[in-house]
Amino acid sequence: MDRTLEQTAQYFIDLEERYGAHNYHPIDVVIHEAKGVWVTDVEGKRYLDCLSAYSAVNQGHAHPKILQAMIEQAHRVTLTARAFRNDQLGLFYKALCDLTGYQRVLPMNSGAEAVETAIKLARKWGYKVKGVPDGKQEIIVCEGNFHGRTTTIISFSTEPQYKEGFGPLTPGFVVVPYGDADALEAAITPNTVGFLVEPIQGENGVIVPPEGYLRRAAEICKRHNVLFINDEIQTGLGRTGKLFVQDYEGVRGDILILGKALSGGFYPVSAVLADDPVMGVFQPGDHGSTFGGNPLAAAVARAALSVIVEENLPQNAAVMGAYFKEQLEEINSPLIKEVRGRGLLIGVEMKPEAGGARRFVEALRDRGILSKETHVHTVRFAPPLVIKREEIDWALERIRPVLHGQF
Repeated sequence: MDRTLEQTAQYFIDLEERYGAHNYHPIDVVIHEAKGVWVTDVEGKRYLDCLSAYSAVNQGHAHPKILQAMIEQAHRVTLTARAFRNDQLGLFYKALCDLTGYQRVLPMNSGAEAVETAIKLARKWGYKVKGVPDGKQEIIVCEGNFHGRTTTIISFSTEPQYKEGFGPLTPGFVVVPYGDADALEAAITPNTVGFLVEPIQGENGVIVPPEGYLRRAAEICKRHNVLFINDEIQTGLGRTGKLFVQDYEGVRGDILILGKALSGGFYPVSAVLADDPVMGVFQPGDHGSTFGGNPLAAAVARAALSVIVEENLPQNAAVMGAYFKEQLEEINSPLIKEVRGRGLLIGVEMKPEAGGARRFVEALRDRGILSKETHVHTVRFAPPLVIKREEIDWALERIRPVLHGQF
């Protein structure tokens, strides 16, 4: 099919390169529309989405129930700010509390905003409840963490590029090795107010900690009167085969951070959850957001949650993820170092001599599969949780030769 200049991928790529800040290095595919697990580019080529916008579209692209909720609410009212009440926010609060068992919700927009909120909440709790002098509060974090891009959050990153040139950085964070509960306990001081952790490190290469790590970490935090802060922005809401990764070990974060799939990809929605003894330290004026908790976001998020429950997406992620991972593990390629993950969050780490994951990702794109490299050597596969076995089989036919280096 002939295309005018304005319909070609290169036209849109050139526009981005000419006018946009160069803070991303995207895969060169220009998506025009999407539905379910499939996306189509501006030139009409169809791809299987194996990234899900970093797990933001667990429910699949353009889910009709979420779309309908967004359209109906947009016709009524989109924004009131928190200066006034609206008829959607309380319903969203109740739905999220009923689903998770937490007593209180604080809504925000982006995942990074939710992490910043959790940091403020832990520090305020440490000051008001634990009695740590203001300005002395410490939060323990892990090597290889990725919690966002704000100045405070990059201050405790262990990735040099995320920090270089952005100082002065925010103090008050102590870094320990990921997956090492003994190191966590050794790092705790009287000024420690929280331990912030990803139950699986996504951006670090889909790193799954040793079995029992989260349970031990939670026990240590409880024993030392330290808040266990669980960042499930990327792993939560069904991605790993249960509603949350913490469910695998029967633990419960004192603070739970959610985002991404909380809106099914329609709108930026995030939330911090905690019970009264923790959330109660916030008083009017302590924290807020113009858009956080707006009626459009609340309506969309409530629909997104109902889809996860009604369509039993965590169970599908468990079954399809186990099959996908098993099939990837059976690929006997000398270029593969390791396959790891849980549910439909899977990383295939290539050996250093394979030349980096980027070229494999680009080869997969050419065969109709969209994935993304992470931490240089790892190809991440995280399709929407609505994926079916025949779609995974379709993908595997194309993945196998690529991971063997047949470009």
